[in-house]
Amino acid sequence: MPDTTLVAAALGVLEGLTEFIPVSSTGHILLAGHFLGFDSAGRTFEVVIQLGAILAIVGVYAARLLAVFAAAPHDPSARRFIVSVLIAFLPAVVVGVLAHDIIKTVLFETPILIAVMLIIGGVILLAVDRMALRPRHDEAMALPLGVALKIGLFQCLAMIPGVSRSGATIVGALTMGVSKRAAAEFSFFLSMPTMAGAFAYDLWKNRALLDASAMSEIAVGFACAFVAAIVVVRGLLAYVSKHGYALFGWWRIIVGSVALAALLAGI
Repeated sequence: MPDTTLVAAALGVLEGLTEFIPVSSTGHILLAGHFLGFDSAGRTFEVVIQLGAILAIVGVYAARLLAVFAAAPHDPSARRFIVSVLIAFLPAVVVGVLAHDIIKTVLFETPILIAVMLIIGGVILLAVDRMALRPRHDEAMALPLGVALKIGLFQCLAMIPGVSRSGATIVGALTMGVSKRAAAEFSFFLSMPTMAGAFAYDLWKNRALLDASAMSEIAVGFACAFVAAIVVVRGLLAYVSKHGYALFGWWRIIVGSVALAALLAGI
């Protein structure tokens, strides 16, 4: 049995590296935990360490966020942006609360499903990335409210581990005429309330399961996720603007295929 602190640190790094790219951080963490023999109480570790990634994205965008909220009382465009994020966030609230127990006790505990969804998601990401889509929306902070709501509905697909929250929102945005850079950036903004809500709700639901050992593992995972996420966020927008999402599609297919083969072999 590997040292749980080292495993928690490795999973934290994995969370930070994969949270904001369309490869499914939860899928990667659950599969890695399965093969490493890491089992957290109520699968709370996997959700709560996302707080590190949340704080990383808030830190990177702190100046812009403060400017938006400061301007909101007198700037209609600032208020519209805030409303667009809230509208996109609402579908995940409803689905997440209603399906929480099924997600945590069934979907999170089915590694074969996760591997299959990684593969399927990779194929879809490659297909969408190759489409000759003509962007109609180039600014993440000025999306129409209807587009924002539809992106929020796409985000609900990510309740299935292996789908990817960022992957679902980015694919949804791309098919609705949002540019590659703006799709990634709106996914960043939408991640803040979504992940914060999931963190708070899951922590409350599983508060009785968290002992000192679990909290220390979460603290280690949180810190590692924070550092790794900052590295990814600072470079992702420039990368996808130039190269698109094909790399992430192939990565999903490779990881999902290797994991599926290992699971079917009984490893």
